[in-house]
This record gives sequence, C-alpha cells and structure tokens, in this order.
Amino acid sequence: MTAIKQFADQHPRLTGWAVLAVGMVLILIWSARDVGLLPGQWAALILATIGLAGLCVWIIWWEDDEEEADA
Repeated sequence: MTAIKQFADQHPRLTGWAVLAVGMVLILIWSARDVGLLPGQWAALILATIGLAGLCVWIIWWEDDEEEADA
C-alpha cells in the first residue's frame, strides 16, 4: 500500500489519468452495454475514452500551472 501511495505522490498526473480513465471506461461500458457494439468498436471507444481522460488531466494541470505562475 505504501508503494502505491509513493507512486501517486511521485506521479500525480499519471495517477489522475489512470483513475479518471478507469472511471470513464466503466461508465462507458455500463451505459453502452445494450447497444450491440462489435469488439473493434468497443476497442476504439475505450481507447478514445482513455485518450480523452489524459487530455482532461492535462488541461486541469495546465490551469493549475498557470495559477502557480501568477502567484
């Protein structure tokens, strides 16, 4: 458990990306479970969702960096 906390302290952006991506993928799977997507479509949607989570974390940290520079 301490290794996970240590990794999260050392890599907060990567940890945020992983946590957000897992949550978003779970929501995607739950909301589209009855749509009847093909495996390739599922893979594309999941990869796009993981990429979107990374962009979201990047934008959030980008704004935090600007606030720290102003202070």
